[in-house]
Amino acid sequence: MYKKLSLIVVLFMTTMLTACGWHFKNAEILPKTLQTLTFETSEPYSDMSRTLRNELLLNNITLVQDKKDIAVLRLNNTSNSSQVASVFKNARGAEKILSVKVTASLTLPNKSGSYPIEVVVHRTFFDDSRAALAKSSEKEMMVADMYRQASRRIIIKMIALHKSIK
Repeated sequence: MYKKLSLIVVLFMTTMLTACGWHFKNAEILPKTLQTLTFETSEPYSDMSRTLRNELLLNNITLVQDKKDIAVLRLNNTSNSSQVASVFKNARGAEKILSVKVTASLTLPNKSGSYPIEVVVHRTFFDDSRAALAKSSEKEMMVADMYRQASRRIIIKMIALHKSIK
């Protein structure tokens, strides 16, 4: 009886935690100097810029225009590439490795120079030419997810960089 009751409690708690969307946040480990920053980019409406801006806002980072004594995060470059990993019998590409490389720089207030941040995200993608439309939309969704993952890694590297500079 005790095992059944404990199993029911565990299943109930698991269901409640997943249903409410509860997850850990980085807000507790985010230093005060990085809770407000200026976000700069040469392409403000690119997919990566919008994704990074959204991830910053989701992590409770306030974005402001140019002000003194505020950290500046600059998105320098985003590049996508793909390489063939395996081929079909007829020598057409079957599997590809998609890569997204993002370079950014963080300038902290009262510190000289900027600190480079580089993030690379890789994913494998099975490219079947018989379902070209489905694979095209799947590839777009995968690249968007890679942008989100790169944005999260940039925020984590910003926190690690700030802790190592102290």
